[in-house]
Amino acid sequence: MSTPFPFTAVVGQDDLRLALLLNAVSPAVGGVLVRGEKGTAKSTAVRALSALMPEVDVVPGCRFSCDPASPDPACPDGPHTPGTAGQARPARMVELPVGASEDRLVGALDIERALSEGVKAFEPGLLAAAHRGILYVDEVNLLHDHLVDLLLDAAAMGASYVEREGVSVRHAARFLLVGTMNPEEGELRPQLLDRFGLTVEVAASREPEQRVEVVRRRLAYDDDPAGFAARWADEEADVRARIVAARELLPSVRLGDGALRQIAATCAAFEVDGMRADIVMARTATALAAWAGRTDVLAEDVRQAALLALPHRRRRNPFDAPGLDEDKLDETLEEFSGDDDPEPEPDPDPDQGPDGPGGGGGQPEPDEGPQGDDTGATPEAGENGQPQPSGAGEQSAARSAEPFRTKVLSVPGIGEGAAGRRSRARTEHGRTTGSRRPRGTLTKLHLAATVQAAAPHQRARGRSGPGLVVRRDDLRQATREGREGNLVLFVVDASGSMAARQRMSAVKGAVLSLLLDAYQRRDKVGLVTFRGSGADVALPPTSSVDAAAARLESLPTGGRTPLAAGLLRAHDVLRVERLRDAARRPLVVLVTDGRATGGPEPVALAGRAARLFAAEGVASVVVDCESGPVRLGLAGQLAGELGGTAVTLDELRADSIAGLVRDVQGTSRRAA
Repeated sequence: MSTPFPFTAVVGQDDLRLALLLNAVSPAVGGVLVRGEKGTAKSTAVRALSALMPEVDVVPGCRFSCDPASPDPACPDGPHTPGTAGQARPARMVELPVGASEDRLVGALDIERALSEGVKAFEPGLLAAAHRGILYVDEVNLLHDHLVDLLLDAAAMGASYVEREGVSVRHAARFLLVGTMNPEEGELRPQLLDRFGLTVEVAASREPEQRVEVVRRRLAYDDDPAGFAARWADEEADVRARIVAARELLPSVRLGDGALRQIAATCAAFEVDGMRADIVMARTATALAAWAGRTDVLAEDVRQAALLALPHRRRRNPFDAPGLDEDKLDETLEEFSGDDDPEPEPDPDPDQGPDGPGGGGGQPEPDEGPQGDDTGATPEAGENGQPQPSGAGEQSAARSAEPFRTKVLSVPGIGEGAAGRRSRARTEHGRTTGSRRPRGTLTKLHLAATVQAAAPHQRARGRSGPGLVVRRDDLRQATREGREGNLVLFVVDASGSMAARQRMSAVKGAVLSLLLDAYQRRDKVGLVTFRGSGADVALPPTSSVDAAAARLESLPTGGRTPLAAGLLRAHDVLRVERLRDAARRPLVVLVTDGRATGGPEPVALAGRAARLFAAEGVASVVVDCESGPVRLGLAGQLAGELGGTAVTLDELRADSIAGLVRDVQGTSRRAA
């Protein structure tokens, strides 16, 4: 599809344009998730879609955009009489900021009218404004969990329910959900990821001529926005007319049994969870046919629908790269191709083999096996076909063992960091635990506490009407407690002792499991490794858990154990990060057997470095990797120096019988 309209100024985004247009034709497809690196015009493309959406008819004066042909019977501004004259207006594109409050999204009680007039009045939120339009979330992967929960509810039910402060409101909320994200900043929750009907990957072109054209168009827009828009006005009108025609044709499109079998077989072949993928593929294939001006769904429509609807649904864990095996897709479609009611194939002639008469079809060719090449060397063999000795010193990167579900490690005390799922914190969102006088701007009013504070003074203030006389001193801020995300800094011993007896494979499996846990709890992560003569910051603190997993997988081992260098480098990382994000509390996860062999006086120096963490109240846990019949218990001693606790690899498992789920113990002077 090469129809030129403004967001084609970014070349190489055919899938993105197609996905957006298919949702304009059939909003039931379920929206689009746009994944890509920074600077690839993701937001530009989405915003351009709003200009192509056909106008909608609404009931005049209705704040909830009811359709005059079939108004919502439960509309708070209703009831509306069906069939009344409507008012046409452009479809809205409502942007949901990542830092929006819950009240801004779903709406809330109009506090001013409630206090001054004594009436209950509902102030609609962004979900009401987006009804029958587009709800756009830039950097959707950074959206707070409490907003994600509300979006999930609205997307599942097509309505928003508000139950708070004596107000009970329900209104329709059916919208086209479009999100953009940079995968480097972390992934989406699986539940929200599945709610996006389609997903596309975008990347900047590496062709100089295409990049020149992008720059040329951008500069032309900056110089004369009105003239640039006028230049593309005719093409936009053509696309808008085509969308209207496709919408009108959509009910007439026939999705035959053959296409349905291909859809079901494809979803089964790629082992997607649930049935939503089948339904989305069916709707997408139907929209593709309508967009092409056809009334029958073809195999090419099913194939394109699979490429758009399945990549984000077939992922098994956050570290798997998204995508679809197109060869496997073609094989599946070919296997289930044919008419809706295929004729049975005739039995083959028993005298004819697969290669003709006497072709010997019943005799399979023998497998060549690993010795079928010229050298006779197996993939693990070195030169001359001889196995490589394991040797000492530098070791190749060991493969990680299978990840497992870990116990919860949390920071003690109550913090005030970014919203997450790990440690207790005072947050803007969560359960209300009390009230206090506001310090600065009031953000979350505690209505009951405010009324209670103002009530004794009504006679002295001369109250005569139904409203409550409220002064500034009466206002109370609600205090809420939720969960925060932490900075989980992994400090991993990669020395030669850790490589013994395949120990590093188990260690990597444990760290990978903790990374998965950090991904689910919305933490920032960092990775420091130490081996040989020093320590390295393998990954500075980031929200991209994928990057940490990739660095871990390629981590080599070998050499002595400079434990003190690793601790000091981790201390430096925390010091710098504290300046950048002071509210986010750190959790240091030290993965080691406790040995210290690198540098002068290694044991004493490691002890002094560990006591730096204890003095600053940094929460820490030591994952004890020591194995074998004789154990020195050095990791436990190190945990004592750190002011933290030690757990073995076995105790780290959530299903371990070693004891109850343990939090990180130890003193934390900062978390009082």
